[in-house]
Amino acid sequence: MQLCWFIPTTGDGRYLGSSHQSRVTDYGYLRQIAQATDELGYHAVLLPTGNSCEDAWVVASSLMASTRRLRFLVAVRPGIMSPTVAARMASTFDRLSGGRLLINVVTGGDPHEAAADGVFLSHDERYEVTSEFLQIWRRIMVGETYSFHGKHLHVENARVYYPATQHPHPPLYLGGSSDAAIDIAAEHIDYYLTWGEPPALVAEKIARVRKLAGSKGRTVRFGIRLHIIARETNEEAWQAANDLIKYIDPETIERAQQGLSKFDSEGQKRMASLVQGNLSNLEISPNLWAGIGLVRSGAGTALVGDASTVAQRMLEYADLGIESFILSGYPHLEEAYRVAELLFPLLPIERVDFDAQQKQVRTADNFVGNEFRPIK
Repeated sequence: MQLCWFIPTTGDGRYLGSSHQSRVTDYGYLRQIAQATDELGYHAVLLPTGNSCEDAWVVASSLMASTRRLRFLVAVRPGIMSPTVAARMASTFDRLSGGRLLINVVTGGDPHEAAADGVFLSHDERYEVTSEFLQIWRRIMVGETYSFHGKHLHVENARVYYPATQHPHPPLYLGGSSDAAIDIAAEHIDYYLTWGEPPALVAEKIARVRKLAGSKGRTVRFGIRLHIIARETNEEAWQAANDLIKYIDPETIERAQQGLSKFDSEGQKRMASLVQGNLSNLEISPNLWAGIGLVRSGAGTALVGDASTVAQRMLEYADLGIESFILSGYPHLEEAYRVAELLFPLLPIERVDFDAQQKQVRTADNFVGNEFRPIK
């Protein structure tokens, strides 16, 4: 199991939907979280993307030198970013970090946000762009000089001169529940991500992706995006969950749900159907609580319970095929420690000999002119 954490560039605090005890998420605070997760042994951190966030690439680059082992899951945005520019950014970051980049492919689920960035495409058209983007990105990341003339994108003799450390390229992650998203995952993606839905629904999506990827001769790995509220006892955990939303009033919930209803993301619609916009019946599956989705887009569920129970629920997802767990908790600094202290000893966590991996970093000595000579 790969246990990952979250860098809260949209803000942080002890309570949802309220400014009470909110926290300034300046550079010093974000660096504290990154250094803590690095030292605690988390596999990676996810940096969110969108117009309500600090820019993920700038933040990740600024935290690179403050960490040693930690990987950064950073978004590329088809339709907003050029695939060739995104490839150069990825290659540079991966080399300078010593192979610590993971790529989150984000098509976007909010048409209003897309319009603000100059993208006026339908849901399926955005996925068409994503497919073309990844065709170009993947070919040039492996060292090809590539020309492509598609419906949306056109490049001539595109090339990355300085390749990434990881081969054939940094791993690609993508989340999405629509048919279009699953088609792209099966064709291009290394890790397919799901929101924290009940296990039966997660199993259905995994089966769909596996079957389609298999028909293309590919194997896809799987991850899940979840919040965690783990404590020493169940009573403490459920009290913490209730405390998290205790300042939310019905008007705040209604405003949030109205905003979320404008998304054309199938995954967001599935999250909203679990929440149902009210404070009743929030435990939608044993220990899976949908209270966060009352006011938050994206990941709206949390595993709640004592450490052994939460670990068991995570192992149930692992049994379905989930390898990468992208976790978070409020506030993110303290909860990073709590999750590591309570859950890490109970789970089969992947350990990588990073020092050995670092020895494979490609250096300028591997270049002759503009040609790359791989390490043998």
